[in-house]
Amino acid sequence: MLLIYCVTICGNLLIILVVSYSRSLHSPMYFFLTQLSFTDILLSTTIVPNMLHVVLYEGSYVSFIGCFIQFHCFLATESLECLILTVMSYDRYQAICNPLQYTSIINFTFCVKTTVFTWLIVLFITLMMYITISNLLFCGPNIIDHFFCDFEPILELSCSETFIVKMESKLIAVPLVICPFMVIVISYLYIIITILKIPSVSGRQKTFSTCSSHLAVVSLYYGSLISIYLLPDMKNMKNAKKILSLFYNVVTPLLNPMIYSLRNKDIKQALEKIVQRIHKRLYT
Repeated sequence: MLLIYCVTICGNLLIILVVSYSRSLHSPMYFFLTQLSFTDILLSTTIVPNMLHVVLYEGSYVSFIGCFIQFHCFLATESLECLILTVMSYDRYQAICNPLQYTSIINFTFCVKTTVFTWLIVLFITLMMYITISNLLFCGPNIIDHFFCDFEPILELSCSETFIVKMESKLIAVPLVICPFMVIVISYLYIIITILKIPSVSGRQKTFSTCSSHLAVVSLYYGSLISIYLLPDMKNMKNAKKILSLFYNVVTPLLNPMIYSLRNKDIKQALEKIVQRIHKRLYT
């Protein structure tokens, strides 16, 4: 787990540094990629260090306030991940389906406004959940059967009626998960239709390669996220849900920089140039 955490942090930091350092990558697509990498760093830091402690000692103690903070940091970073992936799919839609007006629609102002707007939405929703859950009474058991403080394990500790909190979480899932997922699906339907209209095979492959990395990340993330909520709430399904939550909390942030760095020619070329410059400075 320590190795996974180190690789995740280094991989995402590398993408942020490469994009920031290379002028050729100063475009909306890579701007949102740095936002995704930053969110992955926050998500891993929220989950993995405490989970490492749990694994090493076969259990761990966490204060009520610490558990509360971890859950709301987790909620904020997961929400950011959903919204950033949605904005990235919209960016690819405009680039492929509306290339002549792309630069006028997706510009620096759009990137800044979108980033600020997503952060404001996430902070507002996190505050709503904080106020609702903090009003619950916790006088029952104090053992969480999970490797981090997730929503359902916290509610299981409450001796209050949790119907309103559960309904609120379902309502919040609409703008944070369902609507973004629908936007992504519709965007890629239009992208696929546009790609199929390209007459040459090489042209179709070249166009699809610009969004293949993002599609792979979306498939990994939403595949595991949706599977958790589709599984029934049964005792024998708890271990399956733990494994799936481990996948989108730990594995996906680890794979994201690998997918983008290995499948993206621009990032590989920019990284090679940076390595060459460093090599020249060291040996001249």
